[in-house]
Amino acid sequence: MANETTEKVNCLILGSGPAGYTAAIYAARANMKPVLYQGIQPGGQLTITTEVENYPGYQDGVQGPEMMVHFEKQAARMGADIRYGIATKADFSGPVHKVWIDEEKLIEAHTVIIATGASAKWLGLESEQRLNGYGVSACAVCDGFFFRGKEVSIVGAGDTACEEALYLSKLATTVHMFVRKDEHGMKASKIMQERVKQTPNIIVYWNTEAIEVSGGHNVDGVRIKNNKSGEEQTVAVSAFFVAIGHQPNSDIFKGWLEMDEAGYVKTIPGTSRTNVDGVFACGDVQDKIYRQAVTAAGTGCMAALDSERYLSEKGIEQ
Repeated sequence: MANETTEKVNCLILGSGPAGYTAAIYAARANMKPVLYQGIQPGGQLTITTEVENYPGYQDGVQGPEMMVHFEKQAARMGADIRYGIATKADFSGPVHKVWIDEEKLIEAHTVIIATGASAKWLGLESEQRLNGYGVSACAVCDGFFFRGKEVSIVGAGDTACEEALYLSKLATTVHMFVRKDEHGMKASKIMQERVKQTPNIIVYWNTEAIEVSGGHNVDGVRIKNNKSGEEQTVAVSAFFVAIGHQPNSDIFKGWLEMDEAGYVKTIPGTSRTNVDGVFACGDVQDKIYRQAVTAAGTGCMAALDSERYLSEKGIEQ
């Protein structure tokens, strides 16, 4: 880091989904002169979503990437300093917080708002990525509505997969659920498993792996393989939902911030405060329950207000 440059800021925001941009809008309006680094995926998970119909204010729906452009422009208009760059290292040992960007630039910040989000885990199939947004989705609550009255499929074995299968069962004619292990190897709680089994339009395929998603422009089927018999078949569906979990983007904060066993940053209930004074977390990096654009935006607002209060209490000029 021979050519390392250092910059001092009042409010550093890491991440550029609904949480990061909302924090930037509020912080800029409060004259905190926020600096926001967009991170590895500018715009966050919504940039890989097509139609968004459940965000208030868009009566006709909106494309995910377009909505994130609106958020970014609004934050910029308020005066937020929005930059490309990825946070690669953090040091929260002192009263001033240190974050390195792209391994070369050091930012010293009085407050840090972590809005780095979480990334959906995928199976790793080429066809899954090719049809992502065209019937392949990692969020049934976001995209299930588009497949009302159709046959859909979901892969996963935990509580989230069961919850999403049940959600889809209210919209779709049939939900084909693929579980890699047998009934004894299912990770979901017993009550969730029972609900799935008692739902007549959910068909569970045990010992089954999805090996390919088929379709030209849109999903039209899933090729599956039985792990015991080796038998393969194709199930005709209009959608393929992946519910094998999310990975919070929190690795560089390990050792500094309290996290749960999955790596989600812990915040003091009812606030965005972490265990480190002056460091706040919002959005999916600290929320494994709701994971919606509107809830992320809400916690981004909280983080900016908490940050402003912290600076005011410390007597730091804004």
